[in-house]
Amino acid sequence: MELKMKRPEMEDRELLNRYLSYADTRSCEMVFGNIYLWSRFYNTGFAIVEDNLVFGEVDGVYSYTFPVGPGDKKKTVDALMEHCKENGEIFQLHNITREDFAKLEELYPGRFEIRYDRDYADYVYETEKLAKLSGKKYHSKKNHVNKFMSLYGDWAYEPITKANVEECFRMVLEWRHENGCDRDEEKNAEICVAQNALRLYEELGFKGGALRVNGKIVAYTIGEPGIKKDTMIVHIEKALAEVQGAYTVINQQFALHEGAAYQYLNREEDLGEEGLRQAKMSYKPVFLIEKGVVRERGLL
Repeated sequence: MELKMKRPEMEDRELLNRYLSYADTRSCEMVFGNIYLWSRFYNTGFAIVEDNLVFGEVDGVYSYTFPVGPGDKKKTVDALMEHCKENGEIFQLHNITREDFAKLEELYPGRFEIRYDRDYADYVYETEKLAKLSGKKYHSKKNHVNKFMSLYGDWAYEPITKANVEECFRMVLEWRHENGCDRDEEKNAEICVAQNALRLYEELGFKGGALRVNGKIVAYTIGEPGIKKDTMIVHIEKALAEVQGAYTVINQQFALHEGAAYQYLNREEDLGEEGLRQAKMSYKPVFLIEKGVVRERGLL
């Protein structure tokens, strides 16, 4: 079987969204904007196999996502396993959620095993709780918001539009400089994605909000609606360190305004960064979307 992965381009959006609409998930991987932006860094490609969509790497790494679409899932997985066998490679699936693995178990009872990786679990929150920050659990967050508002009396929140997207771009360049991104490959990739998200903000159908202090944009957040209509995926959140409480306030204001139509906010994973994990846990996620790697039993 010949299997060629194609790098996602803007003209592929309609095709990919048609297949992604079959996904019953709140995972951050299953939205076009995220797929498109990060495909440049992770070398992600896609293929349609037996009328199902799968993602893998363009350069021939033999690991795939669980098939999504109207086609027969077993036929797709069988075809992927045959492709690996023909090339002398071990078949593997990645970014597999508990729901994905349950479907795989139905198709191949007892044949596969999964290893979850906590570093890649998505954090999902109730939007209303992030917007209101009510109760003892959020007391310290509420204090940060109140302090910010007392320090910066002229603060303002506004949605990201054509009128201010260039200002957000200038802010992220300042953030890049103060965080030494050029000396860190991961940070550099992250900031390149943040810049491209602003460049393609309208084309990708993103939703965003920005925070002003003394007339200058000092923080912004960008997200996009998830496959599940009750969820917004938050891709990017940046704030200047010199502005006390800016991260807490942009988080709260984005939830209050752009997130108002969604029950949940998926604020993505922590990638094993301890400080980020503590920050994400401090907002009390309602659940995590665990993801793992799958191989046949005895090969993991």
